[in-house]
Amino acid sequence: MSQFSTEDEAELQCLLRELLKTVKDRISGAPSVECAEEILLHLEETDKNFHNYEFVKYLREYVESSLGAVIEEETESFTRGDGHAVGSGQDTLVHAVTKRTRESTQYKQMMQTLKQTMMVVVESLINKFEEDQLKKEEMHRKSQHEQSSSHYTDNCSDSDSSFNQSYAFIKHEQLQVIAEKLDPSRPREVRWEALQSLCHAPPSDVLSCESWTVLRRNLSAALTDPDPDISDKVLCFFAKTFSSSPLNVTKDIYTSIAKSLEAHFLYHKLSFPSGSTGIDANRPDIARLLKQMRLMNDFQKEVTTFWIRHPEKYMEEIIESTLSLLSLHSELGTEKSLESIHLISLLDIKANWFKKWMHGYYSRTVVLRLLEKKYKSLIVIALQQCIYYHDSCDSVRNETFEIIHGLEHQQIGSPQRTLYLSKELDFIYFVHSLCVLGRLVMYTNGRKLFPIKVKNRRDPVTLTDLVVILINIMYQHPKPASGETAHTDSLSPTNLVLEVLRTLCDRTECAVESVYQIPVIETLLSPIITLLKGKLPKLNSLKSGLTHTADILARIASTERGLSLLLYDRNLVSAEGESISAAHVIVQFTQKLLAKELLVLSELEISPAVSGAFIFVCRQMYNTCEGLQVLRPYGLHECIAKAWRKTSSLSERVPTPVPGAPPDLAVQEPQNVVAWEEMLLDNLLNFAATPKGLLLLQQTGAINECVTYMFSRFTKKLQVSRCEKFGYGVMVTQVAATAPGIVALQSSGFVQTIVVELWSALECGREDVRVVHPKSTPMDPIDRSCLKSFLSLVNLLSSPHAVWELLGLRTLPNKTEYNLREIASSVLDLMDRLIIVNSDAKIHSLFNYEQSHTFGLRLLSVLCCNLDTFLLLESQFNVSELLLQGQRDNVTEPPSGEGEFIIDGLSVERNHILVRIGAVGGPSERRLPPRALQKGNDPYPWPMVSSYPLPKNYILDVPKTVRTKQEPEISALLASSKETDGDWIEDCRRQFCKIMASRSHALAGYVLADLLERVVLHLSSSSTDCFFPPAEYKVVDHSVKSKSLSSVEQLGVGISLRYGKFLKLLRDDSEQDLCLLLKHCQEFLSQQRINVTSDLSYFQGGYPGHDWFASTVFLLMHGDVGRSLSLLLRFSRLLPSAFLWPPRLHSSVHLPIEIAQSGIHPIYSCTAHYVEMLLNAEVPLVFSAFRMSGFTPSQICIQWLGQCFWNYLDWSEICHYVATCIIMGPDYQVYMCVAALRHLQQEILQHTQTQDLQVFIKEEPIHGFRMSNYLEYMEGLEHNYRSMVLSDMRSILAKNS
Repeated sequence: MSQFSTEDEAELQCLLRELLKTVKDRISGAPSVECAEEILLHLEETDKNFHNYEFVKYLREYVESSLGAVIEEETESFTRGDGHAVGSGQDTLVHAVTKRTRESTQYKQMMQTLKQTMMVVVESLINKFEEDQLKKEEMHRKSQHEQSSSHYTDNCSDSDSSFNQSYAFIKHEQLQVIAEKLDPSRPREVRWEALQSLCHAPPSDVLSCESWTVLRRNLSAALTDPDPDISDKVLCFFAKTFSSSPLNVTKDIYTSIAKSLEAHFLYHKLSFPSGSTGIDANRPDIARLLKQMRLMNDFQKEVTTFWIRHPEKYMEEIIESTLSLLSLHSELGTEKSLESIHLISLLDIKANWFKKWMHGYYSRTVVLRLLEKKYKSLIVIALQQCIYYHDSCDSVRNETFEIIHGLEHQQIGSPQRTLYLSKELDFIYFVHSLCVLGRLVMYTNGRKLFPIKVKNRRDPVTLTDLVVILINIMYQHPKPASGETAHTDSLSPTNLVLEVLRTLCDRTECAVESVYQIPVIETLLSPIITLLKGKLPKLNSLKSGLTHTADILARIASTERGLSLLLYDRNLVSAEGESISAAHVIVQFTQKLLAKELLVLSELEISPAVSGAFIFVCRQMYNTCEGLQVLRPYGLHECIAKAWRKTSSLSERVPTPVPGAPPDLAVQEPQNVVAWEEMLLDNLLNFAATPKGLLLLQQTGAINECVTYMFSRFTKKLQVSRCEKFGYGVMVTQVAATAPGIVALQSSGFVQTIVVELWSALECGREDVRVVHPKSTPMDPIDRSCLKSFLSLVNLLSSPHAVWELLGLRTLPNKTEYNLREIASSVLDLMDRLIIVNSDAKIHSLFNYEQSHTFGLRLLSVLCCNLDTFLLLESQFNVSELLLQGQRDNVTEPPSGEGEFIIDGLSVERNHILVRIGAVGGPSERRLPPRALQKGNDPYPWPMVSSYPLPKNYILDVPKTVRTKQEPEISALLASSKETDGDWIEDCRRQFCKIMASRSHALAGYVLADLLERVVLHLSSSSTDCFFPPAEYKVVDHSVKSKSLSSVEQLGVGISLRYGKFLKLLRDDSEQDLCLLLKHCQEFLSQQRINVTSDLSYFQGGYPGHDWFASTVFLLMHGDVGRSLSLLLRFSRLLPSAFLWPPRLHSSVHLPIEIAQSGIHPIYSCTAHYVEMLLNAEVPLVFSAFRMSGFTPSQICIQWLGQCFWNYLDWSEICHYVATCIIMGPDYQVYMCVAALRHLQQEILQHTQTQDLQVFIKEEPIHGFRMSNYLEYMEGLEHNYRSMVLSDMRSILAKNS
C-alpha cells in the first residue's frame, strides 16, 4: 500500500472532508489562520475522539502496512543485541526502534508518497469549496429580499454567535459600503440589511478593515436607536466580537458601550422608584440598558484572564471608561435618579467584577490610581450607602430579611422575576457597595483613600469609623425567621460584614490599620460590658451577635499584635467602672457564662455554642505564655473543668441510637451534650500548649481525658483549630516532657501508634508498591520515609521523665525466636528489636537489619545526650557493654594475628555513641568522631573504641587548675563580708558584673569557690534573703555511710569522677567523698519530702536521676566534702536552690500539695515557661523555628538545666552559670537559656530547614558561648522582666513556705 490509487485519493478526500466538518466549530472560532493551524496541530491533545475519526484510522492502517515489517525487524535486532548498545528499560528500546525506523528508506518513501497524495486531495477540496461558494452566493442574492423583510426576534445580547453562521470571507470594499449604510441618517431597512450582512461576516475581517473607525462610530450610534431590533442586533455583533477578537479591538467596543451608556444616563434621567413602586426589567428602555450593562459585566469578569498579555493602556482605557460610567451621581434636586451603579448592582450584586479587577496587582494598581485621582466619588457614594443603611430607621432594617428572602427565591418557579421594588434596589445597592468597600480596604493604597468626607457628617469617615459602622450593621441585622437561615446566608448583611471583618483580620497589615484599634475593640465588647452590668444590649439577635463577636475577637487574639492589644491596653471601662484591658472583660464574661451567673440571661436560652465561642477567644490567649500570665488569676481552667465534669455526667446517660428508628428531638439534646463535652475537653487540652498551662491542666484531673481526645483527633488528621497553623506536634512534645503527660500519652494509645507507624515504615514498607518498582536503597542513615517517625520518637523521649515512665524497672523480652509478622508496639519493643540487638534471633527477625539497627543506634545516640536518660539505660540494659561487644565482633578473621575493624555504617555509629557516653566535657573539652567517611585512602582515620578508657584522640588537653591570684576587688569584698553590712551583696553583684565583663577568667578555681561560699553564707544569714525555713540536719558520717546509692547514682558518680579527674580538680581517691556527699544530700532532702501515693515511676523512691548540681559543687570545691556539704546546706535556704538544684523540690513539703503531687517540677512549669515567653518576645525567629519543628524550647531547657549544662558548656562556663544564678538571682537561669538560644539562632534556623533541629540541639554543644559576652544582654532582660519572673518564682512556693 505504498502507492495511492485514484479510488484511494477519492476515499481520502471524503474522509478529510468529514474530519473538517467535525472540527468546523473549532476552526471557524479561531481569530486568525495561525490560530486555526495551531488548533489542528494539537487536535490529538484536545479532542478525546481523535483516534475514532475515520481519517485517522485510515492513516494508521497505511503507516502500519508501510512500516510494520521494518519495526518488527528493528525490534528483534535490538532484542538480540546485534552490536547495538541499548540501555535497560522499555522506554529506551522504544526510542531506539523509533529512531532507526525514521532513518530507514521505507519511512522516507512513505512520507514522500503521503505528501504528494495529500497535496492533490487538498487542492481538489479547495476547488470544490470555491464552486460551492459561488452557488451559495447566487442563492443568497435571490433570497436577500426575503431576509431583509423578515423580523429578527432574538433579543438576547449574547445569544448570537459567528459559529452559527456560514463561514465566508468579505472584501474591504463591501465593509466600506456596510459602514456607509449604517449611518444614522439612512432608512431603517438599509441599516437593518447592513447589520444582517455584518453579522454574517467573520469578526476578524470586520475589525481589520480600513473602515472600522467609521463602522464603530455608526454601531455605537445604533446602540441608542429607538428601534429595539437594531440595537439588539448591534449588541449581538458586539457579543460575538468579544468572544473572538483581540483586546485592542474589544476595548474599543467596550468603551463605545460604556460611553453610550454614560451619555444616556447623563442626558436621559430615569426616576428612581419610590414607595411600593419598582422597576420592571421588561420595560423596553430598562431592558435595553440591562442588556448593555450585562454584556459589559460579562466582559469585565472575563477580561482579567488575558489583559495582562497586552499593553497597559488598553486595560487603563477599559477601567477608566467603567469608573467614569459608574461614578455618575446626580446631586440636583430632591428627586432620586436611577443610575448605572444601580443596574450593575442588580446584575452583579456582590461586585464580582470589582473583586476580579482588584485581585491582580497589574490591574489593581490602575484601579486604585484612578480612584484616587479622578473617581473617588465612586467610593464616596458606596460609603454613603453603607452609612445610610446603618442610620436607617428600625422599620427599614426590619424589612431586610423579607427583601433577602425575596431575592434568594427569585429563581424559584417557572417565571423569572422582573420587578424590583425601591427598597430592594436600595438593599442591592448597599450589598454591592459593601462588597466594593470590603475589597478596597484589603489593600494598602485602598486604605490610603481614607479618611473620606461624606454628606451629612461633620468629620471625615476614617478607616476605623468604617469598621465600627460595619460591626454595628452586624449587630443590628434582624433575627431570621425559624427555618429560614439556609436561604439567607449569601445576602445576609451580617454574613457579608462578617466576611469583610474576617478578611481584614486574616491580613496582618490590614488588621493593624483597621481592626486593632481601641474604638473597634470597644464596639466589639460593648454588648459584653452591657451584659456584665446586668442589662440587655441592643442586639436584634443576641445569640448570633455574641457568636459573631467572639469569632472576630478570636481572630484578633490569634495574632501577636492583636493579642498584645487585648492583653495590655487598659482603655476599657469594666462593669465595676475600673479601667481594664479587653482580656479581663472577656474572661469575666466567659466565667459568668459557664457558671450561668448572668441574671439578665437567665430567662433567655443561650446555647453552649455561645459559651464555647467565648472560651475559644480565651483559648487564643491562654495557649500563649503571655496570655496565660494575664488570665491565670481567674482560674479559668477550673471553671472549664467543672463544666466538663458536669456535662460528662449528663453525657453518660445518652441512649444508644437504634438503627432505623425515626429521629427524635429527645435524642437530639443528649447528642448536643456530647458535642458540648468534646468542646470543653478541646479547650481544656489547649492549656497544654505552655509549660505552666500543662501544670494547670494536670491539676484539673482531666489530663488523661484531654490527651485521649487529642489522640482521637490526631488519628483523624484534624486541625487543632481554625486559627492554628500547625498540628498537635508541639502540644504532644509539651505533654511528653512531664511524667503525668507521658503516662497519659501511653494510656491513650498515642505512643503505640507512633511505634507501629515507625515499624511499618522501617520494616514493612508500603504494601501498594508494585514489585516492578522496588524501593530504592536509602543513602542516608535514616531514610526520608522514616524521618518523621524518628523525629516523633525524639520529641516523645526527649525528657528523662518519659524514659523513666516508659522503660523504668522494665526488662527486655530477649526472646529466643521472633515471628517475622510480630510488630513492635511499645518503646520497650523498639529497644529490644532495634537497639539492644544482642542475638542472632533479633538480627534474623529484621527484614532490613542494617537500616533498622542504624535507626535504633541513631535514636540511642540522641537519647544518651541526656545524662539521666543514659544512666537509666546503662543501669538497666548495660548499653555500653553491648556496643563494645558489637565493635569487638565486627572485625575481619585473618589466618593469623588480630583482625582489623570493619568500617561500615553500624561500626561508625557505635563508635560515635561510645565516645559520646565515655567522654564528658564541653565543646573544647572533648572531641566526637564524625559519622561521615572521608575521601582518600583512609576513609575513617579515627580509632575504633572496643574497650574503655577511650583513646587519647578523643580527649582534649586541659591545663591544670591552679589557685588563681585574687583580684583586689574580690579580696576587698571577701574581707568586708559581715552580716551587719547591708549593702555588701549589692557591691558584690556590681563587682561580679565588672570582673565578668573584663576579666572573667579570674573568676575560676579557688577564687570562685571562696566567693560563692561567702555569698551563700551572707545570704543564708539574712532573714530577708532566706526563702526556706531553716532545717536542722545533724547526721553523723558513719550513719550515712551505711546507706547505699542506687545504680543510677553510682554510674553518675563514675561520670563525675572522670570529669573531675580530667579537669584535674579531683584526686584518685575522691570517690568515697563524693558518695558520702550524695548520701548526705539524699538524707537531708528526704526529711523534707511528703509521701505521694502514685503509680508514676517519678515518685518511686527518691529523686530518680543523678544529683548533677551536688556533683558540680563537689568539683567546684575541689573534692572537699566538708565545704561542699556546708555550702549545700546553707544554699538550701535560698530561693535559687529551688531551681538550680532539681532534687531540692522533688515531692517537697515546701511546695503546695497539688504541685508536689503533680509530678511536674517548678523548673519546667516556671523556668521553662518563662524561657518560652521571653524567647517569643525577644528572639521570635527562634521561637517560631521550634514550633515549626514540632519541638519546644522547654524540652531542651530542662535537659540543659537538669544536668547543669554538662556536655554543653565548658567547665569554666558552668561555674560562671552557677555563680551568676546565685549572686545575681535565680531569674538569671531564665535569661541564661534565652541568651544561649539567641547565640544559636543561625544554627537553629538552618537546622529547621533541614528538618533535624531536635537532633542538632540535643547532640551538639553550645559552641562559642561565653557568659561574660552575654551578661550585659541578661541584665537588659532582668531590667524588663525581673518583676514578673522573680515574683512568679516566689509565688510558686509561697503558700507552704
